[in-house]
Amino acid sequence: MVWKNILALIGTIAIALAWLRACDLLAKKEIISSQLSRKIIHIGTGPIFVLCWLLFNSHDSARWLAAIVPLLITIQFAMIGLGLIKDDASVKAMSRSGDRREILLGPLFYGIIFVLLTIIYWKDSPVGLIALMIMCGGDGFADIIGKRFGKKIRIPWAKEKSLIGSLAMLVGGMIFSTALVSIFLALNIFSGEWLAYFYKIVIICLAATVIESLPFKNIDNLSVPVVAVIVGELLF
Repeated sequence: MVWKNILALIGTIAIALAWLRACDLLAKKEIISSQLSRKIIHIGTGPIFVLCWLLFNSHDSARWLAAIVPLLITIQFAMIGLGLIKDDASVKAMSRSGDRREILLGPLFYGIIFVLLTIIYWKDSPVGLIALMIMCGGDGFADIIGKRFGKKIRIPWAKEKSLIGSLAMLVGGMIFSTALVSIFLALNIFSGEWLAYFYKIVIICLAATVIESLPFKNIDNLSVPVVAVIVGELLF
């Protein structure tokens, strides 16, 4: 059974690298902006990776082998951010200003959270999956929608953030979390009634949205999933 998970690992690595390289190439060729590429990576990587969990069987090795994928990518991020690896395409795709050191903040936190939640929760509980989806779909769309449409109505306690951005955070997190949980329910990986999951997802997303709205910079990829996990543990 282990060899099947090794094949699943190889397949997941291939899919993840193809996705990241495609985003890097689009940014390098200036087909899309580096900022948009950064957010596309942020939004899309999580769902793709979590769906790849379905390639793995129930052997004890599964979660550990699956966690190798975000671990390798995180190590790569760290080495690029520290200047040990020169990768202009990745820097352009993942940084706001073109400074490689930015990768040592949001993108690095993003990868670390994926490694930890994969190992801790895997397919045993929806808590890890929901936290990851809120970080991807919620926080990702908050930035894109907020910057495009939220210039007029700002959050009183965080003037650089907008009300519509927070709404996008809430809706995006709910959609991504509900979609992935629904797939896992349909495949009998999780058990129970869909509605029972949905109202808990709404509460978790509300808590994460409140945290994301606070005036802290560069820690959303850490604070949002941590709060989602805490609230999720209380509900599930």
